Amino acid sequence: MKTFAIFGSHRIIELLVVLFGFHLIPIHSAFSQEANQLTDDEIASGWIQLFDGETLFGWKSAGSADWQVADGTIRCESGESCLLRTTSQFDDFELHVEFKATAQTNSGVFLRTSPKPRNVTADCYELNIAPADNPFPTGSFVQRQHHAGETDDQWHAFDVVAEAGKFQVQLDGETVLEYDDHAPTGKGYIGLQYREGSIQFRNVKLRPLGLNSIFNGQDLSEWKTYPQMASEYSVTPEGWLHVKNGRGQLESNGKYGDFVLQYDCRTNGLNLNSGVFFRCIPGDEMMGYECQIHNGYKDNDRTSPLDCGTGGIFRRIDARRVVSDDHQWFKQTLIVDGPHVASWVNGYPVTDWTDNRQPNQNPRRGLRTEAGTLMIQGHDPTTDIDFRNLNVREIQARWPD
Repeated sequence: MKTFAIFGSHRIIELLVVLFGFHLIPIHSAFSQEANQLTDDEIASGWIQLFDGETLFGWKSAGSADWQVADGTIRCESGESCLLRTTSQFDDFELHVEFKATAQTNSGVFLRTSPKPRNVTADCYELNIAPADNPFPTGSFVQRQHHAGETDDQWHAFDVVAEAGKFQVQLDGETVLEYDDHAPTGKGYIGLQYREGSIQFRNVKLRPLGLNSIFNGQDLSEWKTYPQMASEYSVTPEGWLHVKNGRGQLESNGKYGDFVLQYDCRTNGLNLNSGVFFRCIPGDEMMGYECQIHNGYKDNDRTSPLDCGTGGIFRRIDARRVVSDDHQWFKQTLIVDGPHVASWVNGYPVTDWTDNRQPNQNPRRGLRTEAGTLMIQGHDPTTDIDFRNLNVREIQARWPD
């Protein structure tokens, strides 16, 4: 079977089919129109920013290199050879990252990496950025597959599709690498490497792949209802899940431990309050972690949320910025992995939190990593909220664990 890429000007083509013997893979466009911003189409397609363009929120250095943010780029020119890596782990994804390297630079983008990989053929996939005379020039997988690239002090773009052990890499829109690992690592971090020379990165963004719908837009057969509670859950003619009145809950049939969840939400009133609970004790009353829905903020300052803020983890950590607005659809992404929780609203990273409490079956009292149900909250009599495009997938375990 042959593999071809499908290109669009700046849109993700939502297509993975077998047609006339060709496997069609969606690939992101080579360059973004505006630095460190997502388009409306990207937000709708589930893209998230790993770099917000201003801070290293959601990143952690694994060494003492001089990582800095300047002029909308992540850059490094000196220090210990090491990775700047995400605090969240990813398994199947589409990744876009732009880079600028001097002719002498040796750097790279690490995929599904451990924080300090020792063996590049077992601990990560190293997508190299290096001169043409390097054994693995730009566009190569170090010690896995060679590509005859270079470094030239110009901006270039990698676009990567990683699904299980299959990888496809484009450099500036041209496919340069197709690789199949029969023993894939599973989940891991995204790492930006400093080794030698000068390196800059921008427009670092990712789209989780392989999520499955848990709401069919027709009925509530995939959910457990609690008719004795005050909330009313219904399906609108448009195929949306509508929540009215409260207090109440709608509980998923499935249980999820480490997962990626994405959904669209719209609050049909000012400062309405709701939430999506996760790792819940099945059958109990909203006994789980709560990803808050509340678009209010204080003193016209979006960095001062009212009541935790949309994307915050209620009673644990506030959203650092209220991105969404009442009466407008917004996209929520939640990644839960072990004790770590991260959330994005309209692709913007708002929460990065690790539950350091002692383990407890009840997540209100301590760390719960055991799989549990999802619950959609009806908060109070003013509740009037719509949901659509509810999609979730368990994250693959690290291999070898």
